[in-house]
Amino acid sequence: MSEDPTAGQTDGQQSGQTLDEVVGRDWDPAQYGQFDRERRQPFYDLTALVERRPAMRVLDLGCGTGQLTAWLHRELEASATLGIDRSASMLEQAAAHAGDGVRFERATIEETIALQPPGAFGLVFSNAALQWVWNHVELVPALAQLVGAGGQLAIQMPANGDHASHRIARELGRDARFAGPLDGFEREDTVWAPEWYAEQLHELGFEVQHVRMQVYGHILRSTRSVSGWVQGSLLTPYRERLEPQVYAAFLSEYEERLMATLGERSPYFYSFKRLLIWARRGG
Repeated sequence: MSEDPTAGQTDGQQSGQTLDEVVGRDWDPAQYGQFDRERRQPFYDLTALVERRPAMRVLDLGCGTGQLTAWLHRELEASATLGIDRSASMLEQAAAHAGDGVRFERATIEETIALQPPGAFGLVFSNAALQWVWNHVELVPALAQLVGAGGQLAIQMPANGDHASHRIARELGRDARFAGPLDGFEREDTVWAPEWYAEQLHELGFEVQHVRMQVYGHILRSTRSVSGWVQGSLLTPYRERLEPQVYAAFLSEYEERLMATLGERSPYFYSFKRLLIWARRGG
């Protein structure tokens, strides 16, 4: 087996923080949706990996506004699809997409894993959500338990932690001006090498798999557009932990450092790595 991925994580991560504690109270659907088209493509690419089976029961972890969950349900001709998200504001929008076998519940990923019976789903699906969950050593086997015999697991996670857009946020969080108000919080990477996930899934009985790292190239209006992108995702836990005036100073410094590192470009090619995982259990 590969090196234990929990090595090097902070005490806060290893203590079993929940998604709510890590991310904060809620997400901003409008901010997240500014780059909706760019964020949809990995969802469709992940769906393309899924084998169509009649009348599957599907679990979508991190369903967001629910529009893509409903599309997934129809695309796969599933018998029932359950979308899970922790954000009340996201689920307010998801309500419009419920019905015809699709339903939504507010819960964290950890709560859902604990409450759902083993082998309950033909497909466990998660697009751009599991990177917010600590300790994938425990997470991957827990997800696998929810997949029934012959069932599938499909996961997409951003893996762009080494890009300046992510690195600068971590560095700034250690700055004396913000480290105190952040109370020791640091957004560490939770996503590990593709081969580690492949090895884990093999050991867990997933006989067929497709694991790949893919670079998505996003052509943004300018370098400054990168700030708008990360404000809808990466910077959310910083916004939730900092008072508005302090966060404004954080954001201003972030953008200054970002421009100094990347330079003024218009348009700007934003390279973004994502890990796509699909596997089918034997049986």
